[in-house]
Amino acid sequence: MPPIVHLIRHGETEWALTSRHTGRTDIPLTAQGEHESQLWATHLSRISFDHVLTSPLQRARRTCELCGLSQTAQIEPDLAEWDYGDYEGQRSVDICIARPSWNLFRDGCPNGESPRQVTARADRLIAHLRTLKGRVALFSHGQFGGVLAGRWIGLTVIEAQHFPLSTASLSLLSSDPHHPEVPIIQQWNTPPPAEPPTTHPPAVA
Repeated sequence: MPPIVHLIRHGETEWALTSRHTGRTDIPLTAQGEHESQLWATHLSRISFDHVLTSPLQRARRTCELCGLSQTAQIEPDLAEWDYGDYEGQRSVDICIARPSWNLFRDGCPNGESPRQVTARADRLIAHLRTLKGRVALFSHGQFGGVLAGRWIGLTVIEAQHFPLSTASLSLLSSDPHHPEVPIIQQWNTPPPAEPPTTHPPAVA
């Protein structure tokens, strides 16, 4: 059977909070990002992962650590976010003032990665994943994660715009249990589990 891939987007950062494109800029999680990442720890600790791979960027590596999976994690450069080149740190709304029809997944970024280059990177990673067995945890990023999902089921990179990922979300990429040769998106963009309610001792009469 092909692997079951658990794709976790890193927790919140200051740039994610303000919708700034964060490619290769290596910024940390916010306090909220640390908190929401940690909410997955109990759930993920119940799963026996055969492989754990993380982007080399600290926001993904820290998310992996807070989820309790860093001890067996391996750095996978192909899990890094899209290289935004000249658009690093900018917002789409501002880029579109100068380029009204700009679409990352169709046009790429000047002095950054093109859609063809990102597609090649995702395909290389998928080819590697399909040599693995069992359950695999991936810690990656928002827009590259969308590309990975699209390519997993054979879509072109432009279709990745339909697969947004929230911070600290969990998605599952797997295959049809009755037709293992058919890749599927089993679960998408699931937010962290809610915290258990705080219990208070009953009031003393």
